[in-house]
Amino acid sequence: MDLKILFTVFTVVFLAELGDKTQLATMLFAADKEVSKLTVFFGAALALIVASAIGVAAGSVISEYISEKQLHYIAGLGFIVIGIWTVCKA
Repeated sequence: MDLKILFTVFTVVFLAELGDKTQLATMLFAADKEVSKLTVFFGAALALIVASAIGVAAGSVISEYISEKQLHYIAGLGFIVIGIWTVCKA
């Protein structure tokens, strides 16, 4: 296991998830006094695991058809487009 990649992926995903709608939804569920906080935690954690597994599977399939360099360009362009769209909507 490449610990550098592990740390990089953890850091990027962790920062991306802070304050997003997933965390807000989880906080809303946890705020209910009738609901088990452990159940909310496991539900949210399982959802993130499954979503990440789908991302890994999709990345593996896409990498069979598109080079890593092209994927970097496509991802970078995607982030730029999302950034411009976000600024225009603000």
